[in-house]
Amino acid sequence: MPPHHTTSANGPAGAAVVLGVIGLSTSIFFIGGLFGGIGLILGIVALAKAKRAGTGRGKALTGVVTSALGIAVSVLVAVFFVWYANKTQECYRPDSFQQYKQCVHQQLTGN
Repeated sequence: MPPHHTTSANGPAGAAVVLGVIGLSTSIFFIGGLFGGIGLILGIVALAKAKRAGTGRGKALTGVVTSALGIAVSVLVAVFFVWYANKTQECYRPDSFQQYKQCVHQQLTGN
């Protein structure tokens, strides 16, 4: 007789955790926001299912938190890149990399 394993019947909770971790780990490449968004939706669905079934609440919460963090980091990275591009837009036509570095330094420090 095979051993009896107790597994979570809340599949969306496991998927939310996986997508949340992937979203968080790829959030600096913007794609993390997409994984985080899907993970967040699945996590919310899993929380509702956990309330009915009584299983998977911890995984669902983990999925929601990691997904939300992935989304937040992606948004912060996007905001930083827009700010950086706006702040250094005068530097995009340098003759050399050294000239580019000097221009960026001047734009960011105000010197």
